[in-house]
Amino acid sequence: MKIFAGLGNPGAKYARNRHNVGFMAVDRIAEDHGFGPWKSRFHSLVAEGRLGREKVLLLKPQTYMNLSGQAVGEAMRFYKLSPEDVIVFHDELDLAPGKVRVKQGGGHAGHNGLRSIHQHIGDAYGRVRIGIGHPGRKELVSGYVLHDFSRADEDWLGDVLRGISDGAVALAEGDAARFQNAVALRTAPPRSSTGNKGKTAKPERASQNPEPDTRSPLQKLVDKFR
Repeated sequence: MKIFAGLGNPGAKYARNRHNVGFMAVDRIAEDHGFGPWKSRFHSLVAEGRLGREKVLLLKPQTYMNLSGQAVGEAMRFYKLSPEDVIVFHDELDLAPGKVRVKQGGGHAGHNGLRSIHQHIGDAYGRVRIGIGHPGRKELVSGYVLHDFSRADEDWLGDVLRGISDGAVALAEGDAARFQNAVALRTAPPRSSTGNKGKTAKPERASQNPEPDTRSPLQKLVDKFR
């Protein structure tokens, strides 16, 4: 069994915040893969289902971001799972918008949700880091993450969420490379061959075998002064 925990803040006013992209990711997985209804449990909203061979609990802590570890830890201990069975979906300032990376273990890099999870279950859990970009200065971070995605973000955000859902089975089965490939197919699909469309036509080369000049000497002289 796996726990897929999306991080965010509860309530409608936070629903489209950059900080809530973890909630958005597990919502998309639940919708696309036919998970059961969301229920209140473990200080969270949870939905149960299967991804391939794995039973998966989707979890959205309702404790607010800074206390996310309380909910994740409670669910993990109830099912007698280890931190390696937990995968956390969260926003990542240090990745460009639209970039997604999988990571196992490591530090929390100042992310308050991850900091809380570290305190409750340690640092060995998996993460799906969803890039939202950085506002440029440290003092702007709080307002940036607690602000809604812009209209310009909608295209790449939709592709990222679809890609995460496409790769969810691979992720549950422990195949990070196949998961990353599924995301890439949505966010950076291979370009199909378009022939010469859009290319500048190259001038034809001069014939290697020009026709012989059959003009008479007089005609050549006349043509020279035309």
